[in-house]
Amino acid sequence: METKTRIAFGCDHAGFELKQKLMPLFADSFEIKDFGCFSDNSVDYPDFVHPLAMSVANGQYEFGIVICGSGNGVCMTANKHQQIRAALCWNKELGELARLHNDANVLCLPSRFIPETTAIEILEVFLATAFEGGRHKNRVKKIALM
Repeated sequence: METKTRIAFGCDHAGFELKQKLMPLFADSFEIKDFGCFSDNSVDYPDFVHPLAMSVANGQYEFGIVICGSGNGVCMTANKHQQIRAALCWNKELGELARLHNDANVLCLPSRFIPETTAIEILEVFLATAFEGGRHKNRVKKIALM
C-alpha cells in the first residue's frame, strides 16, 4: 500500500477562502491536515502557523502550506522554527526554486496578490519538485542556527 505524502494547511482570515479551495484539489493525492483557521473572521496567524510549523519540524507532516493576505506574516512566523525553511512564492518558478535549491518545507502564499489558478500552479510544482542537493546542500545546512 502506497503511503501518501502528508501536508499541513494553515491560514489566517485573509487566506481562508484560498485554503478552502486548495485543500479539496489535493485531497485525493495527499494526506491533508487543516490547522485552521476555520472561517473568515479576523484571527492572529501565529496561532495557526506555530502548531503547523512544529508538526512539519517534528516530521509529522512533510510539507506545510500557509496562506495570509501578503504571505509575509505566515512566512516570518514559520521561519522562527529551526527546522523550517518557509518560502514566500507568488509564481510557479519561485515555487520550483524554493524546493530545488532551498529544500523549502513550507510554502507561503499571498492570497491577496495571486489568483487561485496561480496558487494551484505554485502548489503543484512545489509538491512535485525534489531538492537538487549538490552545491545547495551545504548552504541549506547553514540556514538553521546551531
